[in-house]
This record gives sequence, structure tokens and C-alpha cells, in this order.
Amino acid sequence: MKKSAYDRVTERMIELLEKGVCPWRKPWNRIAGRPRNFASDRPYSGINWFLLQTASFDLPYFMTFIQVKAKGGSVTKGSKGLPVVYWGTFERDDENNGKSVTDKDSEARKIPFLKSYTVFNACQVEGIDFPDLPESDPLAFSPIEAAEQIIAGWKDGPEVLHGYKHACYLPATDEIQLPPKARFASVEEYYATRFHEMSHASGSPKRLNRTMSTTYGDKDYSREELIAEMTSAFLCAHCGIDNSVIENSAAYLQGWINILKGDSKLVVIAASQAQKAANLILGIGEGES
Repeated sequence: MKKSAYDRVTERMIELLEKGVCPWRKPWNRIAGRPRNFASDRPYSGINWFLLQTASFDLPYFMTFIQVKAKGGSVTKGSKGLPVVYWGTFERDDENNGKSVTDKDSEARKIPFLKSYTVFNACQVEGIDFPDLPESDPLAFSPIEAAEQIIAGWKDGPEVLHGYKHACYLPATDEIQLPPKARFASVEEYYATRFHEMSHASGSPKRLNRTMSTTYGDKDYSREELIAEMTSAFLCAHCGIDNSVIENSAAYLQGWINILKGDSKLVVIAASQAQKAANLILGIGEGES
């Protein structure tokens, strides 16, 4: 049975959440710019912005397979496209047995429909020259003293490396990888992201020894994501980071709560574990406040 446009979008959103990716939360993607269709030069909006914003490409240009061919290019073999949707309407006249009509004087009904199609990023296309990104002033990074004190104070913390496309914690090497500081939307978002990854590191066997599943979407994995974001929120609050960052964390948490079918017990457990993680990073012992 062919999947509907709704099915494809829903599956993509769930897939992103299950992989620990929040579709509206990518605070270091400030250089690439807003996703847009290269053939029409129109920026994507609505749900399409969410679907494409999560892609890990350095160029913001997308095209359908047909548009690529029309411009004399080709899609790189093995490339996986991304779904986008288009709202449209067609006219139906019940008196004409449901056939579409063009007579403006007829009493036709406009029926809305949703169509999905697949687009490919410029990085997946060969034979077409894409323009360089416009120059963008890098973020003028001014360290937040209280946040830096938290980072410096965690003596047993992992090594932190910058210069990567994504933010992640690697248990095998006990290191955190982050994008360059200048690519973040704000200094506050940088620290919120770093605190998130520090929380993951706190769960390693040599620290708090949490169950850290690598199976996307299962309860252990989902709980760990909740713990990490709650820990980040706690640490942001501890050093007085702007409330908008905390609100972003709340939106991220809500996405996980929804996908976990509102498991309130899991959220309570995650909050307790997050407090332990924050205390470890802050150097607060048992019974201290």
C-alpha cells in the first residue's frame, strides 16, 4: 500500500526524534542559511523547514530528481532524498460525476490535497555548480564566566573537541565532539549544547554508570535523552543562562514525552537521574544542596 504524504512526514519526524534529533533544535546551524529550492529560489517554510533543517548538509540548496536532470546534473548514486510536502486544491463538481471542471461559472467545490515528493541536497548532486554561501559574520563568542567555572570545575570530565558538524558524546573514547563555537546561534546555545553532552558523559561506567542504550527509540535511549536535556536545563539555570534556552529545552523534552506516550514515571525517573548528573558535574556530594 502506497504511503500517504501524511505518513511520510510523520515517519520522518518520528525517525528524527528516535535518533535523538529534535527537528526544531539545531543551534549551531547558523552559517548554512534557510533551506531553499535551488530551481525556483524559493525558501521552504512550515513543516518543510523542519524536515530539511535537520539535514546535516553544509549547503541549503535542495531540488527534486527531475529538477536536477533539467539542469544537466545527476544525483549521486546511493543518495537518500528527504520528503517535503505541497498543499494544493482541485475542483470537483458532484453533478459531473466527480470529474474536474474548468468552467468558472459551474458550482465546483475546491478540494484540498497534500502531496509529498523527494528532494536532494546540493551535496548529493553532481554536474551542477552551486553558489558559495554568502559571507556571514561568525559569532562573537564572549565566554560566560559562571558556565566556564562549571566546565573547569569538572575534573573528571571527558576531553572536549571542537570543529565537527554535530554535537555528540563518544563513550568508546570518552570524548565530546562539538561544532565550532562561531557556528552557534548564541553563546547561551553553545553552553546548553555542551552541558547536554556533558550529561551523557556523566553516565559512563566510570562515573554514574547509567544504562545507555544505543538502540534508537527504545526506552533506555529515550530516557537518556531526557536526562541529558534536563541536566542541561539544570546547569543553565545554575549559571543564569537566558530563559529562552530553557524554553528550547522544554520544547525538546515535550517531543520526547509525546513519543514516549506521556510516560510520567519515566519523566520522574529521568529528572532524578538528571539531578544526580548535574550534582556530579557541579561537584555537589550526597546530601548537599
